[in-house]
Amino acid sequence: MLEDAFVTRKLIAGNWKMNGSLEANEALLRAVLAGLPAEPAADVAVCVPAPYLAQVQALCQGGPVAWGAQDVSAHERGAFTGEVSAAMLRDFGCRYVIVGHSERRQYHGETDEVVAAKAQRALAAGITPIVCVGETEAQRDAGETELVVKRQLAAVIHALGHCVGEIVVAYEPVWAIGTGRTATPEQAQAVHAVLRAQLRAAVAGQRRVRILYGGSMNAGNAAALLAQPDIDGGLIGGASLKADEFLRIVAAAG
Repeated sequence: MLEDAFVTRKLIAGNWKMNGSLEANEALLRAVLAGLPAEPAADVAVCVPAPYLAQVQALCQGGPVAWGAQDVSAHERGAFTGEVSAAMLRDFGCRYVIVGHSERRQYHGETDEVVAAKAQRALAAGITPIVCVGETEAQRDAGETELVVKRQLAAVIHALGHCVGEIVVAYEPVWAIGTGRTATPEQAQAVHAVLRAQLRAAVAGQRRVRILYGGSMNAGNAAALLAQPDIDGGLIGGASLKADEFLRIVAAAG
């Protein structure tokens, strides 16, 4: 297939969630940077709480670790107290921003349309959105996994049109986030294949869109998951807060 000619390097992106401190961040990043070769075999990034973007930018500037944010406003600017715009993230050199994480959808009521608007804002500012999709345990048990993830991704495809080829997608089964449960490599691959087909139909002839797996990937299961043909990396939660474990995941992606 034409798309296979455009396979890209794997991406391992840490999602620190609402964790960190100035002291802990510096220790973690210095350990990660010290443990990485100058040119890792996979792309590496960390998505951090907004107050720490300046610190992470200073520590990672010029090195092999890119950085990003965990959310972005759907609005360009204005009277939206507490929101952070894409332009502001760009000022801090962000390469990536997570949009549509299940915790944002669940706790902040973000709809598919809001997630798509955030992806638009990110791309307009030159930032790559990592668009999260995933089903709950109840939806999986009801046989609705494919329906749910395709609906979530379809909203972004509709909003972005041909620009959807510039995003990263992360499949995060909600039932596996922060629970210690992980989809089997076969379960994860099945959903990634569905998303791949949907993306291929939308961006035919363009480069391969990276699809990450993000449900409790860790040093113990990373190699098996990353060996699947449609898994292009990982969006790493808890394991990204431990330098040695994060480095082992990066090594597994090489």
